[in-house]
Amino acid sequence: MNIQITSRKFRAKESLKDYIKEEVKSLSKYNEDIIDVNIILSFTHSKDSIKTAEIVLQIPGKIISVEESTEEFEKSIDKAIEKITTQLKKIKTKRLTKKRIDKVKDIEVE
Repeated sequence: MNIQITSRKFRAKESLKDYIKEEVKSLSKYNEDIIDVNIILSFTHSKDSIKTAEIVLQIPGKIISVEESTEEFEKSIDKAIEKITTQLKKIKTKRLTKKRIDKVKDIEVE
């Protein structure tokens, strides 16, 4: 799994990068075939200082992209990871269901 972290208009601290890497690595339990993960961090300089995390995850045949904005990067990352986890679970369920259906069809043909 290739993890790339991009921070726009600021320099991300090592502690934040380490946190992101650990969270992204936890996704491998939902899909072992993750090829690339790109994380883009940015924030707006308004009085609320909204911090945005965008995650683009690539698996064979699919690209999953999510974006979350909160007042802290850690919260944005957590919410984005939750969304990706949900999508990876759906993909895994569909794949397993298809395998089971194909297996039943093979047994019926014999």
